[in-house]
Amino acid sequence: MEPLLLNTFGWKKKIPEEIRIPTLIALSHYPELKGVKIEFRFAEKKSKSVMSARPSFRSVFGVLADRTYVIYVRRRFVIEGKLLRIEELPQNILVGWIGHELGHIMDYKDRSVLSLLGFGLGYLILGKYVRAAERRADEFAVRHGLRSEILETKNFILNNTHLPERYKNKIKRLYLSPEEIMEIVNTDEEEITKKLASV
Repeated sequence: MEPLLLNTFGWKKKIPEEIRIPTLIALSHYPELKGVKIEFRFAEKKSKSVMSARPSFRSVFGVLADRTYVIYVRRRFVIEGKLLRIEELPQNILVGWIGHELGHIMDYKDRSVLSLLGFGLGYLILGKYVRAAERRADEFAVRHGLRSEILETKNFILNNTHLPERYKNKIKRLYLSPEEIMEIVNTDEEEITKKLASV
């Protein structure tokens, strides 16, 4: 199974061995990203986020088709008083987390240089802009078939008593709630039903 996933969805991707399988599973939900250059890197410095996605700064000013994106992954963190490595998380939760970051890349991939620079500036200084961007990434993931993984990831974060309250509050404030995720799913299902009925 893994060689098939790697050959199909691992093209132009650099993925650390420790997170290879959940990353390939998440990528399999995004056929639009097959030819897009994406590097998954363990963050060198201690990061507030478990994962973050951004375009490689050098590639922003080049040809759109050659643009590279980097997803930084925090290598270790503490849960329930234990130091855990990222690969020790349940696979579905990792797939959901990575799927959300790939949603950001979907948001970036067709933007012009000016649009990306404006996006970056807005993300740095405007709270409303951050919230809109995070919710769009969630929506991309849900619409690409990762509803259960995104819900599982959110439940893991919000119901884990040993994750910092500040981090939980950030998730509640910026990201789609489980109810909003279900609303998207139900709306999409209604649209599909209407289209099928009109054929």
